[in-house]
Amino acid sequence: MTTAILSALPEEQGSLMNALRAPERITHAGRTFWRGHLQGQPVVLALSGIGKVAAATTATVLADRLGVERIVFTGVAGGLGEGVQVGDVVVAGDFLQHDMDASPIFPRWELPGYGRARMSCDAALSAMLFEAANDYLVMDGGGFYPENSGVGHSHAARVHQGLIVSGDRFVSTSAESGALRQALAAAGHAVLAVEMEGAAVAQVCHDYGLPFAAVRTISDRADDSAHVDFPHFVTHVASRYADGIVHGLLKALSK
Repeated sequence: MTTAILSALPEEQGSLMNALRAPERITHAGRTFWRGHLQGQPVVLALSGIGKVAAATTATVLADRLGVERIVFTGVAGGLGEGVQVGDVVVAGDFLQHDMDASPIFPRWELPGYGRARMSCDAALSAMLFEAANDYLVMDGGGFYPENSGVGHSHAARVHQGLIVSGDRFVSTSAESGALRQALAAAGHAVLAVEMEGAAVAQVCHDYGLPFAAVRTISDRADDSAHVDFPHFVTHVASRYADGIVHGLLKALSK
């Protein structure tokens, strides 16, 4: 089975491109895709760009033209959940579009035509991704050290699993992140992290019947310092996490 490894930014894929064996370049819909092998597994590496529309377009090409059989998203996110700290990892259990609002015709956040607000990730693939993330943190020393990242406080890095929300907005103030967390919680949606692509990819994968899983490294707390933390973190920390976690997942898939 061919696995697509998708990210918004090149740094979120670490050095996976450098490790790709027998790379073949494919261009379509203004995007570049690289087909090859990692850990003995057939893969396609792609960058979606930022935002839900860009991510949906890329996922559709992967499914409809390149014929991948599962998609894994790796990248960074802002932490929203209690205890979700910078340097932690979140594996998605499901996704919700926090800027979807067709009310009063449909309940807030519900996807018109789907009868639900949340799109679930593939349970088996997500379990393997969760294990790969845990294994990587143990191998990496299990800690997050600000002297190596420029942000945050030292703590034992953890892997969380649950709801991630997506929207076409970089959430970067304490007031906005607090209001978002509170509104979602009031509707029974306990959110862990916020980003800008995953829910769109989850919806495309649902439509095509493709297994989908996503892992996000927490780069900031979606607060007033998010715009400062993000650029340094994605280059110096998230890229290393992506390398280790994705290689671990692909090793597991080869067994």
